Amino acid sequence: MSTKPSEARKIFTARLREELRAGEGHSHEVSDGRAAYREAACLLTHFDPMLLRLPGEDHATGGAVLELLDDCTTMGVKDRAVWSLKSDVRDEALRGLAGPEAARLALESNLDQFQDEPGPERIALACLSGSRPRLADQSPGELADTLQALLWLSRVPGMSGLPDVDEAQHALERARLLQPLERLVREPFQGRAHELDELRDYVGIPADSAAAPLDDPATDSSWTGSRTVPVAPLVIHGPGGMGKSTLLAKFLLDSIDDHNPGLPFAYIDFERPTLSIHEPVTLIAEIARQLGIQYPAHRAELDALADECQQAARSQREGQDRVTQLHQLATTRSVLGRSSSQEFQVLATARETDIIRRVADVLVRAVAAEDQENPPFVLVVDSFEEAQYRGSPVLGRMWAICVAIQNVYPGLRLVVSGRASVDHPARAVMPRQIELHELDPQAAVGLLASCGVKDPDVARVLADRVGGHPLSLKLAARAATLAGTEAGSTGELIRSLPARRRQFFRRVDQMLVQGILYDRILNHISNLDVRRLAHPGLVLRIITPEIIKDVLAEPCGLRVETLDDARLLFDELSRLDLVEPAGPEAVRHRADVRAIMLRLPGGDHTDVMRAVERRAVEYHAARDGLEARAEEIYHRLRLDENPRSVEERWLPGIERFLTGAQQDMSPRAAGLLTAKLGGGAPDNVMAGADQEDWERIAAQEVEDLLAQGFAEAAFVRLAERRPWTPCSPLHSLLAETLNRLGRRDEARKAASDATASAEGAGCAEQQLELLLLSARLAEDAGDLANADRDLRVAEDIAVGLGQDLEAMGALLARARLTAGAEGPDSEADTQLAQRLRLLPDAVLADQPALVRAVASQIYAQDPEALDHTLEVVGLPADDEALETLGTAIRRAASRQPALLGTLMDILGDAAGPTQPQEEDAEGPCQGTIQSAGPCNTTEILRLARDRGTLDGLARRLLAVRDRSGEIIAGVAAAMGAGAHGRTKRRSSAAHPAEGNDYGGNGPARPGRP
Repeated sequence: MSTKPSEARKIFTARLREELRAGEGHSHEVSDGRAAYREAACLLTHFDPMLLRLPGEDHATGGAVLELLDDCTTMGVKDRAVWSLKSDVRDEALRGLAGPEAARLALESNLDQFQDEPGPERIALACLSGSRPRLADQSPGELADTLQALLWLSRVPGMSGLPDVDEAQHALERARLLQPLERLVREPFQGRAHELDELRDYVGIPADSAAAPLDDPATDSSWTGSRTVPVAPLVIHGPGGMGKSTLLAKFLLDSIDDHNPGLPFAYIDFERPTLSIHEPVTLIAEIARQLGIQYPAHRAELDALADECQQAARSQREGQDRVTQLHQLATTRSVLGRSSSQEFQVLATARETDIIRRVADVLVRAVAAEDQENPPFVLVVDSFEEAQYRGSPVLGRMWAICVAIQNVYPGLRLVVSGRASVDHPARAVMPRQIELHELDPQAAVGLLASCGVKDPDVARVLADRVGGHPLSLKLAARAATLAGTEAGSTGELIRSLPARRRQFFRRVDQMLVQGILYDRILNHISNLDVRRLAHPGLVLRIITPEIIKDVLAEPCGLRVETLDDARLLFDELSRLDLVEPAGPEAVRHRADVRAIMLRLPGGDHTDVMRAVERRAVEYHAARDGLEARAEEIYHRLRLDENPRSVEERWLPGIERFLTGAQQDMSPRAAGLLTAKLGGGAPDNVMAGADQEDWERIAAQEVEDLLAQGFAEAAFVRLAERRPWTPCSPLHSLLAETLNRLGRRDEARKAASDATASAEGAGCAEQQLELLLLSARLAEDAGDLANADRDLRVAEDIAVGLGQDLEAMGALLARARLTAGAEGPDSEADTQLAQRLRLLPDAVLADQPALVRAVASQIYAQDPEALDHTLEVVGLPADDEALETLGTAIRRAASRQPALLGTLMDILGDAAGPTQPQEEDAEGPCQGTIQSAGPCNTTEILRLARDRGTLDGLARRLLAVRDRSGEIIAGVAAAMGAGAHGRTKRRSSAAHPAEGNDYGGNGPARPGRP
């Protein structure tokens, strides 16, 4: 009688232990039986050892369990444990096969291990049977299996006639590149012929000749001509659910398929988690990556540029974090923050345009090497809405990137999916636009048919009633499909839909139709209780069993007394095709349906939904945590509570849970969210926002415009919606803007008037910022006495408010002011050093940028401040700081060669064994520390940063006996890098030509420009 596999495993357990003990100390020679089982398994991804058969065996004996115990790892597949050969064992077994015939027999003997599922085994068996796979016809999953099979079979002795492994690898990478586009057009594409023609015309690919060269008077026809007039981007916009992304995917796939010999392109979707719309350098990295796949001969060069982008992104994050920190306090915002913001934008734009020019240069060489004649480079940017607002720095930097590409590669064509064109002062030309409207009747019928409405007459009538909105059509198809199982229900569905009226009513009709269709779909939910939950549940962003019990049930007329009862309802609700998973034991309504349905007037539904939201407020308010508070605030705003009372419930950190929630709100509520979350707002939100929220949104836009150097545009924005509230941030921004425009007397008067108004209204924090700004404007005018007076008053206000960091920031400004006077008074530096020592480390750690700036200021007065600051907040890790410190190290080594060995030891220990080395007679890196050669000191510092040893390196540098003071001055300058503002301090480390030797009398005190 045969033994069941489960019983056999128990029997073998004791024998396995004995075998393991018996094998200790024995020879590692592989027995014939073990080698045979290895060969039987070497072309299987995974296998059941109890079922593994040797060629010629009629049935499995289970011998593989003992023979392959040490050769395999276990893994779970479909609720069962299976084994897989270790990679080194597999490789040895493949090379030990007698030839292709032996490999084929091994696979055929174990067909039952893989015949029911796709995998490399099926591809390998086809190759061994003489069938060569066609790479061009395979999906990404099939190509991955093919590549694995080829890698295995290439090790089998005597194997020939296989596709090239590199060719398969390239085919797989290209298929994965196109996969996001192909997902978007998985269903048959309907209509949009006119829009596709417009896209082809814009790109320069006529419908009847996809490979025709570009013919655009705005570009130079040669690859290396003079600067080009920028070709306007093309913006595709339309309501949600209208099919913008699908249109882009269809156009791009058609263009790639039709264009011969090839069309360089990049598809950037900012909904991908690896891309950040706020970091344009990540877009450049993705462009380089995608072009590297399309042009394998230039892959290494493009990958190196993509890696450089990642380094730049890290440095920019450090810089942006510092700017954000400087803006958190009135003192640092006024004195350092705004100038640092502008400097950050300038440096970021310069870095990004430099890298993208080099990417474009590689593209020029790549297409030339393949004898392509003037192909356009199509750059498609999807999901760009978040960056499209007035004054957006991202929009300005994106425009600079595109102009930089076009100056090198005139054939760039930029296609953007987002909002309608938003004005931006950096824009040189007006974008072209394609607005997506409803599908035409024929396309609407086609979409219904592709979604399951098989009766042409029903499809035509439905299309006539529903219109051409893709989401409405899909809802109609779902409702019709459900009704199709009931006699006469399809006709009833059609009669329930209103006849379409004049265009004036079209939007109202569309919303009404969508509401009717949604209700019809819900009416087919078999469980009446679940049906009653579904529509009111739309107002909830997340549904759990607890929420069903405590929030939804009672307003919906249900009695759910236990959590088990709620779980039963939840299980059925989660199976509806209108909901999607939202985490463990949590679901939510599909975003596309929810976004539209929330805007519908619902009659009785509205009363129930408002009751649900009131209970949701109570439910979440009774719970701890940021996510619960965010949900409470979300529903308070949905209930149109006063934004000022809602703001009192705000907690730092809830912003990430409310991103994108503005679309569910009234303009007034959306105004508060935008003011708190940052970014811009559409005109309707700005018009409906409370005055305070409007002022905060406008203030962010003005800050963004000033950071980009667009003072005129900022002044235009500041002319709106006056008078402002006395505590408005716009008062100080008006004075700042007037000063940037050269209207300095007006700026001082505006600051003075606003200061008096803020004092009268009791706006102490705004008064503090205005006094700091007034002091800076007075200093610019040479009025140091008034500047000093304003700073002293500002410090007193900060002390009165109990804001120690603000007081220290005001004192820092006064210390910098006296540093510029003849015969500087050390009083401010002394007081600053005392404040720094008195504040707890936990307080200092909250404001690294300010603390670093203070330490940089007082290091001559209190040398220990640098070491303590390095211990508490560390050194800035962006490129500016590293370059500043690297310059100081090189100068110190140049002036005092005796320090070279010590410095190299410190750098070498921090950078580790991976530091770049120059092999010469002087040894690794010797002699190159003084110059920007292959062993660039800044590169070593970057390696130390990546290893997390930069702060320790800087602290060791402070202990070096440097007579010139270059090193400590360099650490101080690096500490204050990016936080120097308009009064940038110059040390000999940062400005070698101006350095002086100070002998052994201590560090150099940086001068003031």
